[in-house]
Amino acid sequence: MARFILRKLFYGLLVLLGVVMVVFFLFNVLPGDPARLTLGQRADVASLENVRRELHLDKPLPVQFLLYLNDLSPIAVHPRAEAEANLNYLQISALSNDRLLVLKTPYLRRSYQGKKDVWEILTEALPGTLVLALAAMLFATVVGIALGILSAVKQNTWMDTSAVFASVIGISAPSFFAGIVLAYLFGFVLTDYTGLHMTGSLYDIDPFAGRVLNLRNLVLPAITLGIRPLAIIVQLTRSAMLDVLGQDYIRTARAKGLRSGVILYKHALRNALNPVITAITGWFAELLAGAFFVEYIFGWKGIGKVTVDALEKFDFPVVMGAVLFTAGIFVIINLLADILYSIVDPRIKMG
Repeated sequence: MARFILRKLFYGLLVLLGVVMVVFFLFNVLPGDPARLTLGQRADVASLENVRRELHLDKPLPVQFLLYLNDLSPIAVHPRAEAEANLNYLQISALSNDRLLVLKTPYLRRSYQGKKDVWEILTEALPGTLVLALAAMLFATVVGIALGILSAVKQNTWMDTSAVFASVIGISAPSFFAGIVLAYLFGFVLTDYTGLHMTGSLYDIDPFAGRVLNLRNLVLPAITLGIRPLAIIVQLTRSAMLDVLGQDYIRTARAKGLRSGVILYKHALRNALNPVITAITGWFAELLAGAFFVEYIFGWKGIGKVTVDALEKFDFPVVMGAVLFTAGIFVIINLLADILYSIVDPRIKMG
């Protein structure tokens, strides 16, 4: 188990290193002076030069990349004065009189526009994205498994045909298109009946009560984000259930006189869940990326909306931090998924 986890972590770190290289060199060849984006167009020359030195823009690009890696790495080298002054740095060892090896939180630089730490911006937006992704996955899992079971039990009936047809449409419809349609239809045309709105976040701002939780704003974004995984789960559940229901032990259970409900849920569904669990864990990581468009369409405050807003303002540190943050979550989820597969299915060995 330990060797398996270490190997997966090593592969994950290689993936993250590749993402860091692509993101850094991509955003460093884009037009725009980071110093001017930070200070504005009316900044004087001396101030611009100070900011360029602070952002290491006066150094060659390979050196800038190494310094960026040093900022991102949880184990990094920093000047003694800086390390001792920062309470978030934990000293590991002294490399020289003026250099220390420290353990720290990854530093994603500061926003050009708000001058706020990017890590702080992303951690503030992360709960909104996680709530949206979890709600979408819960909706897709519950409804998808139920429809998949119904489709398998009622094979070759209108229920089966309708469920399969709806799942094909769900797979084919892009999230941004489905979001626009749902927002217009249920958040604008039928808003008097649904009580839903085209835009809104997890919390509304009340002038007297302050932040007020509003779960109604979660309904349309969660449904929009959950449509595609729901369609996949319906088809996987249907296919797996049909395969299991044709097995000999199911026929034996029926011959013994067991009730249909017991056969269906205790014997068939339990053995048909492996591919569904695989889809759920894989799609949860996909939902974090798909949330970018959905959050922007519905005005939902999360990492996706923060990233798109930053891209519009050329706030590259926020965009770079969001990409790396999301990539890190992907690596962690994939590692947990691999461990979960081996637990659910003993035939999968951690070699």
